[in-house]
Amino acid sequence: MKILQVNKFHYLRGGAERYYLEVGKKLEEKGHKLAYFSMKHPKNEASSWSKYFVSRLSFNSLSLKDYFKLPFRIIYSQEAKRKFQALLDKFSPDVIHMHNIYHHLSPSIIDVAYKKNIPVVLHLHDYKMICPNYQLYDGKNFLWNCCGQRSWNCFRKKCFKNSYFQSFLVSLEYFIHHQVLDIYRKKVSLFIAPSQFIKNSLVRFGFDESKIKVLRNFVLKEQIKEPDHKNSNYLLYFGRLSSEKGLELLLKALNKSKSSLKLKIVGDGPEASSLKKLSSKLNLDKQVEFTGALFKDKLLKEIDGAKAVLMPSIWPENMPFSLLEALARGKVVLASKVGGLPEVIRPGYNGLLFESNSVESLAKAIDSLETLNLKEMQINAYNSAKDLIIDRHVEEVLRLYNKLITNNRK
Repeated sequence: MKILQVNKFHYLRGGAERYYLEVGKKLEEKGHKLAYFSMKHPKNEASSWSKYFVSRLSFNSLSLKDYFKLPFRIIYSQEAKRKFQALLDKFSPDVIHMHNIYHHLSPSIIDVAYKKNIPVVLHLHDYKMICPNYQLYDGKNFLWNCCGQRSWNCFRKKCFKNSYFQSFLVSLEYFIHHQVLDIYRKKVSLFIAPSQFIKNSLVRFGFDESKIKVLRNFVLKEQIKEPDHKNSNYLLYFGRLSSEKGLELLLKALNKSKSSLKLKIVGDGPEASSLKKLSSKLNLDKQVEFTGALFKDKLLKEIDGAKAVLMPSIWPENMPFSLLEALARGKVVLASKVGGLPEVIRPGYNGLLFESNSVESLAKAIDSLETLNLKEMQINAYNSAKDLIIDRHVEEVLRLYNKLITNNRK
């Protein structure tokens, strides 16, 4: 089978890129022919298809010239359309699997695929299909205020990067793509949703339920390890240090709890400095350790040594890899009762759930760790994720591809 994978970044940047790159590699291992379409970037992995990639655009370093080009690039990129057309003429894929294409690539490429009658799968890594800023989060709270035909609320509230200009652009983008062209509903053959929550969210705002398939994310074989039940004396958070992850809430909850457990915070991000200051202000310097970003074996070692993993997210997490990784190592997870997290975490079985954005509820969950049968819950956690290996995941993806291709030829 000839498969074209599409994503705006071609290097490991976040969960969407991890999915895009790992699934691509696994498909190639299984003997399928792969091509890639993305944006040029100095961090990109090497690709024989890079000559088709679009020019780089960075929202963090826009020149005056870029500001004039930005609306055209975001809303309907002619460059992406032209280069995508050339790639399709060269590769002639049977199916196209798109991931995060907004802003840097734009859905102009969907039009090209549609005209060539090639089925398009769009992976729902976030909430961009219903929310202009893609997070269902305004910087402080999880909410629905900007969804659907209320997309201009994003501009009024500066929901995107706290900028009126950029919030206006993404509101305009959403209005044109969804309320004028309706390009995603009409021209995408299938949506893959990593959680039931994101599927329900799209259906709530008018998407066809029959075109959305729920398929959870995966873990790699090397990430799976049976619990060894060793004693541990610290709690662990690992991931991006940003406001939607609820780390300010976590520090306040730890301060309020009766627990003497140490907390390790692994990762980096825009909130790193302010979180360290808050930790000092709460007199938690001896209890909280910021390790910075860790990867692969170093990260797995920290996960293995933790008593429990914490996920205090305020925004509605979809189906984060960090959740599945923690469970696959046999770790009890304390998670916010939001997004796709409650679909995996069963209170008292493989973890605990607490009310999102509630210091009191999280503090109570931390304290209750002392009353749990952790050995049994660790086994349950491991069993919750051990079968979510990438090989099985890719086999299911291939079944979806084959069904689309067969239906498309009828």
